[in-house]
Amino acid sequence: MPANSTPLVNGEKANRREQILSAAAELFAHHGFHGVGIDDIGAAVGISGPALYRHFRSKDAILGEMLNSISRYLLDGGTARAARPGEPDDTLAGLVRFHVDFALAHPSLITVQERNLANLTDADRKQVRALQRQYVEVWVRVIREAVPELGERQARSAAHAVFGLINSTPYNRHLGDDELAELLCRLALGALRAAG
Repeated sequence: MPANSTPLVNGEKANRREQILSAAAELFAHHGFHGVGIDDIGAAVGISGPALYRHFRSKDAILGEMLNSISRYLLDGGTARAARPGEPDDTLAGLVRFHVDFALAHPSLITVQERNLANLTDADRKQVRALQRQYVEVWVRVIREAVPELGERQARSAAHAVFGLINSTPYNRHLGDDELAELLCRLALGALRAAG
């Protein structure tokens, strides 16, 4: 994953497609998928609504690419952290920190991902679900290495519970990002260790 890569931007500067995805994420998060039109997305990036069709065939295609990009980014980042050499506790802490940093840096993407799976086409929904399942399995493996007394089903349930904790961040802005990141990491790691 390039150093300047984000869930929607690959490389140093966002191209027009990436600008559209980023603007659409903010709009979908604040107004809902059905509350946003092509003209709204176009206006957010300084082009006409119909000009968007040069980049995406439909609003559904924008959502599909967005959620696939998020899921691929999480899977690639999680896989990379899980593959780093080190102690299992350190690997788990790195994986937790990766997800916390993602959630804090991209709250609109968390919101869109949570609320809009049902709005995807069948093909996109299957692809996103497959990527999400693979990401969960990365977590299951890392959790079981760090907390070996947990069975596979317990580790999978624990991973989903931790995602819920971390993904609540779009709604929790009582602390600054650095302080909130530290708190979320402590809570997530404490919960996973307590599960054993």
